[in-house]
Amino acid sequence: MKNKRYIAVLILCLAALVQAKAQPRLRKPEYWFGVHGGVSASSVIFTPARPDMTPITKASVLGGNGGLVFRYAGHKYCHFQMELNYLHRGWATTGNDTLAATSHSLHYIEMPIFMHLNFGNEVCRWFFNLGPQIGYCVADEKKSIDKPFDWGLAAGTGLYLKSKHAGLYQLEIRFDYSFGGVYGTAVTDQYSMASPIDLSLNLAWLMPVRRGKKAR
Repeated sequence: MKNKRYIAVLILCLAALVQAKAQPRLRKPEYWFGVHGGVSASSVIFTPARPDMTPITKASVLGGNGGLVFRYAGHKYCHFQMELNYLHRGWATTGNDTLAATSHSLHYIEMPIFMHLNFGNEVCRWFFNLGPQIGYCVADEKKSIDKPFDWGLAAGTGLYLKSKHAGLYQLEIRFDYSFGGVYGTAVTDQYSMASPIDLSLNLAWLMPVRRGKKAR
């Protein structure tokens, strides 16, 4: 099962690279830098399932996220985007007759790397982000997890508006699925899967840094 997930990630990344090579180049590459932030809802998928985490709406933790965005535009419709983010994630339990309800809050520094596809006119464009992400848990309030290192796949979609003098404004909804897990998932461990998932809504603002040399 794990090998199939790894192969799927590799295929998606290779397909994005092939798509980028097939796009027409811009006359001059563009470099954009900005910030983004928003709200997120996160949980953890456990297999076997934990009865104190159902339904999923009660097992989620609401938090915030934000960070820095760098985008390189060398082709017309396919760009390269890298981010350095803070992410508040975790999971909640509903409790039972013997245990009280509790919330597990985790704080991560993460770096996603995206292929950024966009379509539309010069002012308004629809876009799609897809790529891998790596992260590290820098704060675990309840000492809840065994594995602070995280990696997974993130995908997002939304719209952006580009102005002549005030940069670019972007609204995105993003889904993040972790392959790393918060606990060990070996045969001898309690869980065969312990994967964090995140759904976030973000607003970004980017400004052009400079334009590169004319492409040959």
